[in-house]
Amino acid sequence: MINLIVNGKEIQLDTPTNLVEYLDSLEVNPSSIAVAIDGTVLRREEWKAVTLSDGAHIEIVRAVGGG
Repeated sequence: MINLIVNGKEIQLDTPTNLVEYLDSLEVNPSSIAVAIDGTVLRREEWKAVTLSDGAHIEIVRAVGGG
């Protein structure tokens, strides 16, 4: 089991999961979000190389426009 904190909520994954695969499972538009792991904001180019590890703290934020 992989235990993560995602946007302040504890979640569990059955197996180590790639960040892109995890985001796909959430059905979020990757062009409108930013991701930080353990306080470090990741560039989109880095996402494919990241496997979520036990105990990671992940923040996923969505850009919101308005006027």
